[in-house]
Amino acid sequence: MGFWDERRVTVTGGAGFLGSYVVERLRERGCREVFVPRSRDYDLVEGTAVRRLFNDARPDLVIHLAARVGGIGANRATPGAFFYENLMMGAQLMEEARQREVEKFVAVGTVCAYPKFTPVPFREEDLWDGYPEETNAPYGLAKKMLLVQAQAYRQQYGFNGIVLLPANLYGPGDHADPERSHVIPALIRKFLEARQRGTGERSTVPTVTIWGDGSPTREFLYVEDAAEAILLAAERYDGPDPVNVGSGMEISIKDLGPRHRAIDWL
Repeated sequence: MGFWDERRVTVTGGAGFLGSYVVERLRERGCREVFVPRSRDYDLVEGTAVRRLFNDARPDLVIHLAARVGGIGANRATPGAFFYENLMMGAQLMEEARQREVEKFVAVGTVCAYPKFTPVPFREEDLWDGYPEETNAPYGLAKKMLLVQAQAYRQQYGFNGIVLLPANLYGPGDHADPERSHVIPALIRKFLEARQRGTGERSTVPTVTIWGDGSPTREFLYVEDAAEAILLAAERYDGPDPVNVGSGMEISIKDLGPRHRAIDWL
């Protein structure tokens, strides 16, 4: 528990879904100085804002969670923004941390960085065996560059940057915006709205329309478990290799839905 007592910790994205749990766990562990930059005050895509953040926070340790994220629709609509903004945030934060000799940089990536046809369960050694799924490849590749940067900086500068790859998160506090949400909150919203609509035109039960045919599988991780894993890695892991953070169990999208509802698959 004493690991966090005297450290100044900056958590980018600390007001977000995962970040809020990480910040809560930090304070439970006795961390007295947690700095959470808000996007309205620090646009981390801009180098001047990143430098100002480090001037204001003076961190000993950075946990980088900030990202531009979204569901299938958002990834398809703005792939350029997803690539550029995520790349620039990560690259500039890590470079500034290196220049200021920050003790440790914890970068949280994404399973979207894995190749499209990665065998299940995902293994870290498969990370470079192909191109990611096209829908979210720009986002996944931008986050994947955190690993390249951390390993290069470790080799040249001895910089202690680690990279974690959490599975798909779910839990209280996630958003259900139709354009930005991930699969579990998106499904929950669709089912609730179908129930509120009542009987559909073609069925005696409410109908829900969902991307795809329901056959793809995903690994899901409860958000509180992810937060705990991130802090344990910050405390105990100092290696160059990426680390998957997940449950090790897969489920198809079709099996996520209620058993007795009518679903139209696009």
